[in-house]
Amino acid sequence: MCRVFGEDIRRMSSCGDDGRQDSRRIWIRKYASAEKKDTAIKYVSLIVLVIQNASQVLVMRYVRTRPREMFLSTVAIFFAEVVKLIICILFLTIQEKSLIRCLKVMYVDIIKQPVDTLKVCVPAVIYVIQNNLLYVAVSNLPAATYMVTYQLKILTTALFTVTILRRRLSLLQWLALVLLFGGIALVQLDDQRASMKVIKENLTSIRDDSSKSAKSETPYKHIVEQNPINGFAAVLVACILSGFSGIYLEKILKDSDVSVWIRNVQLAIISLPVALANVFIQDSRRVLEQGMLVGFDVVVWCLIMLSSIGGITVAVVIKYADNILKAFAASIAIIVACIASALLFQFRPAVLFLVGTVFVIGAIFMYSLFPYKKKYQQTPTEPPHADQQKEETSTYFCGFICLFVVERYMMLKGKEIAKVFGRTGVEVIRDN
Repeated sequence: MCRVFGEDIRRMSSCGDDGRQDSRRIWIRKYASAEKKDTAIKYVSLIVLVIQNASQVLVMRYVRTRPREMFLSTVAIFFAEVVKLIICILFLTIQEKSLIRCLKVMYVDIIKQPVDTLKVCVPAVIYVIQNNLLYVAVSNLPAATYMVTYQLKILTTALFTVTILRRRLSLLQWLALVLLFGGIALVQLDDQRASMKVIKENLTSIRDDSSKSAKSETPYKHIVEQNPINGFAAVLVACILSGFSGIYLEKILKDSDVSVWIRNVQLAIISLPVALANVFIQDSRRVLEQGMLVGFDVVVWCLIMLSSIGGITVAVVIKYADNILKAFAASIAIIVACIASALLFQFRPAVLFLVGTVFVIGAIFMYSLFPYKKKYQQTPTEPPHADQQKEETSTYFCGFICLFVVERYMMLKGKEIAKVFGRTGVEVIRDN
């Protein structure tokens, strides 16, 4: 886009006054059209990210806890990279309007520029490790708790932003990070009660079903008690990796003119051998005995598709949106997952969880709304930047949406919360 505008400017300088005015009008139309297109991509990608983020956690939680032979998570990650590669090549073909042109672009940008391709090795390897850690985390944490805890990646992203990109944070942003820690602590306190209750109910149901069976079927062996400590450790390491890889990928995407589809193809090509090696390192025995597709069904393939869409969407959001809108997308996804978890997985949020969730969402708002402002002398005739005005409008709009959803959810849960006051903690846990 920058090259096209540069050519238009040179053409304008070589024309007369009338030609310059016509060229200027054409240039303004092109710029406005490109800006509208980028804005549309930004908001569509954010909406897709919200839906994908919440859906993936809920589906992953379901397939990891249902009474069925467990699939191999390493194999699922490998196929997710395969699906992502296919989707990116398909979109690149649509963009280039020809498969031959698509292959030529891939050859020029990937094969003929090996140094540029090697730049994505770091985030590609990190993403494979991070996905494995997230499978461990979601298997040991309730879905809503996992979603809230995983927001620690905002903290790690801020730390890497300061240390690597040399950006500064305001005092209110650092206070928001402290508030984030407090919210996560409250969520962890409520985690023990909710997770152990669901596990005991599942184990009791399985024992009852096996005792009633006339053929004495073999009980499901893969359902084990969750370990919140292991889950929290896994998600903490994943947050650190997410913060670093996010900053690294943002620098790569915004500092070059390479298409986001090419970047995703590069990521998938490098991730595929790493993911395949991880399959045979961790699960070689089961693969040789039962095959790679053991435990796979339609739901697992849906999970793989969601994971692939998530990887692509994150790259698009980083390219076209910003950290503020991405944080709001994560906030809305948390609320959606909380409500869905209460309906689907018998997760009954207590007061600690609700307060912790409000703290985390409030921390996201505070961190996003009060960035560090440089002290510079602004001329009286210099208007505020249009992008900054749009960013502030989008921020407040998303904030009102989040607050409205929280208020509706609190009204639905009002009767349960009212019962808490005047009772002891033991009575509340027993009743829930």
